[in-house]
Amino acid sequence: MTRQRTDPDELLIGLVSISDRASAGMYEDQGVPALRDWFGAALTSPWQMATRLIPDEQAVIEQALIELVDEIGCDLVLTTGGTGPARRDVTPEATRAVGTKTLPGFGEQMRQISLHFVPTAILSRQVAVIRETADHAALILNLPGQPKSIKETLEGLKDADGKQVVPGIFAAVPYCIDLIGGPYIETDEAVCKAFRPKSAIRAK
Repeated sequence: MTRQRTDPDELLIGLVSISDRASAGMYEDQGVPALRDWFGAALTSPWQMATRLIPDEQAVIEQALIELVDEIGCDLVLTTGGTGPARRDVTPEATRAVGTKTLPGFGEQMRQISLHFVPTAILSRQVAVIRETADHAALILNLPGQPKSIKETLEGLKDADGKQVVPGIFAAVPYCIDLIGGPYIETDEAVCKAFRPKSAIRAK
């Protein structure tokens, strides 16, 4: 069932943590709490979220993504986990399967950020897609599984003076959501400055 927005510009976010062990209760999930905290700090416009904790099963992942976009009406869906080269890592395959357009720049930038920290970043297979239905569209992004990496990927890298060295991926998300017909997202620039062309910036 589609969620009711409390404001026309309320962003509906789906957060999906993908882990066999966490979904089985073997350890506490860290991905969704990290994302919840980040959005609480980064967004100044209204938002609400729907969360899922599921195993590394492609059919289950696809079902969760479709439900969050088609039934709940999420504008943005973020996944964590399942993007490596291991046999059980099938998040990118599930994401591509439900998408109607691919946005390769997101994955390229995520790997570029992570390569500043670890050479194994080239093993990550994060992808981004748009899922379109007859009357709705959403951006789906695969993120890393670790809270530190999630924050770095979204915010990018800053120097000791707080100057942006490498842009994070979320800087491009609000304008992407604009372009697919979603709500107008505003951010706390101290956390992440959203970039829009001047013609797309809403007068205050």
